[in-house]
Amino acid sequence: MDMEQDRWEWVRRLPWLMILAAIGLLVIGANAIARGDELFKLGEFAPRQRIWATVGMVGLVCTAVWPYRKLKWISYPLYALSLVLLVTVFFFPAKNYSHRWIPLRFMDFQPSELAKLAFILGTARYLVWRESLRTWLGLVVPFLMMVVPMALILKEPDLGTSLLFGPVLFAMLFTAGARPRHLAIVAIMGVLCLPVLWKHMSAEQKSRVVSLFRQKTGGDAADDDSYHQHQSKRVLALGGVFGSQLAGMPVSNVEAYRLPESRTDFVFCLVGERWGLIGCVTVLILYASLVGSGLLVAAQTREPYGRLIVVGVIALIGTQTVINTGMTVGLLPVTGMTLPMVSYGGSSLLFTCIALGLVINVALRPERDLIADPFRFEEV
Repeated sequence: MDMEQDRWEWVRRLPWLMILAAIGLLVIGANAIARGDELFKLGEFAPRQRIWATVGMVGLVCTAVWPYRKLKWISYPLYALSLVLLVTVFFFPAKNYSHRWIPLRFMDFQPSELAKLAFILGTARYLVWRESLRTWLGLVVPFLMMVVPMALILKEPDLGTSLLFGPVLFAMLFTAGARPRHLAIVAIMGVLCLPVLWKHMSAEQKSRVVSLFRQKTGGDAADDDSYHQHQSKRVLALGGVFGSQLAGMPVSNVEAYRLPESRTDFVFCLVGERWGLIGCVTVLILYASLVGSGLLVAAQTREPYGRLIVVGVIALIGTQTVINTGMTVGLLPVTGMTLPMVSYGGSSLLFTCIALGLVINVALRPERDLIADPFRFEEV
């Protein structure tokens, strides 16, 4: 009987809430993109998204099976490879005025998606057992590891993706035992450096920030950088409480639905239009369930490298969700960022699934036999 229980122990360890939430988000995303195909008739994106969702789930399973601690030895090389690829994008022609993709036969590969995951793995590898994190000097290397990919991604330009690295690093440093007051001082210094960042932002990026404070409450959208945010709120409002799917509302004015990047950066609008307020709240609950389940995995994991990976992945998905939905409803500037597992895109979907596979991998191997508090250091 004991052998039979041990054989099925892995089933009990699986974070089922996270798995079910991820599947629910993939299904909602595919159907929202299908709604975009129906409204705009610019191509059949939904079938491609279903293919990428299948590939992503295969990647998730494969990542969950292979023992994650073996990744320690390739964490630094993978981080270095991601930097090389971030430089490589500038040798290819610009697409939509930016250098973000490496064209392949079957897809446009986006190295910044790999860079996010490689940064988490490389940083986790560095932070394990680093007592120097309790000093100012000990924070230099982790911040340099963050600044290099951030600068390359910002140069593409991709402001949205570059903004994700800061919160991820802070979450990992806090978990690894860095002093909260050091992190607070660094955060304050970052805020004080915002005028410098503003000076180096492009005219388009500045316009998007300014348009956040000049939003219209109704009428037609202006023909400037406020257009996307105005239309996103307009499309969301069209869904009402129950959405067009349940209410059976006909599309009487196609122009009212006109929204560039609706399947990618603004896919949350399609969710709201199709399933209304109920659909939007459901998506947010699924994300909250996923994040909560991931934090539970981190709390139950005694092995430091695994715990740092989980914290990094959950911080990444949580931050990306907040920024994307915030810009959609007009609370944050438009930065050009996908909604994890819901937006259309092969690179984003694949690497998000791989990242979740790592979390499941850690959940299956909590290593409870190690010391109870791997990040507790003596005061220095």
